[in-house]
Amino acid sequence: MKLLLIEDEKKLSESIVAYLKSENYVCEIAADFKTAIDKTESFNYDCILLDISLPDGNGLNVLKELKRNKKTDGVIIISAKNSIDDRIEGLNLGADDYLPKPFHLSELSARIAAIIRRRNFEGNKLLVFEEITIDTVGKVASVDQVGLDLTRTEYDLLLYLVTNKNRVVSKNAIAEHLSADEADIFDSYDFIYAHLKNLRKKLVQAGCTDYIKNVYGMGYKFSI
Repeated sequence: MKLLLIEDEKKLSESIVAYLKSENYVCEIAADFKTAIDKTESFNYDCILLDISLPDGNGLNVLKELKRNKKTDGVIIISAKNSIDDRIEGLNLGADDYLPKPFHLSELSARIAAIIRRRNFEGNKLLVFEEITIDTVGKVASVDQVGLDLTRTEYDLLLYLVTNKNRVVSKNAIAEHLSADEADIFDSYDFIYAHLKNLRKKLVQAGCTDYIKNVYGMGYKFSI
């Protein structure tokens, strides 16, 4: 799952990102309004953590741009500005939640997970595709109730493919999802091929049907 933290307090952003990475999220940072707009226009995120007070603009205008561009990223406003007017305006502009500073990182993580479940998995904690079950809270997967020994990246890849089942997803989309805005530093997609190969091998060894289809010239499709 890919997150964007829009926050100009360096120490706070570093602590938030360190915690979220330990929770197996891919997390990017935008420290100002311009960078935030550039990133939200270039990438899709499962959840955006948005501070209202930015050095070069108002974070609520990020919400306006998301709405104008018809983006569907989940948004949690995290701000020391706890006025009722800001909260109401943010929610009216499309934010999913509002968490005033200071807050516990464990609560932030729980709220992120709730938004992702609601938006991506219709509120379900368990995602089921044929014999595959993915526990989006425990972040584990199984085949016929037998657990899979997946790396974090393999789990993220499986979740991404199942979430987009029956759709063709490009190699570039997979690269961006797994490595965020660092995707363009890779000279090739060899790292994707390696992760797909390992994931496919573990699924088949567990007795699972091979649902990963290579769509020539386009990407991959996870389907029966």
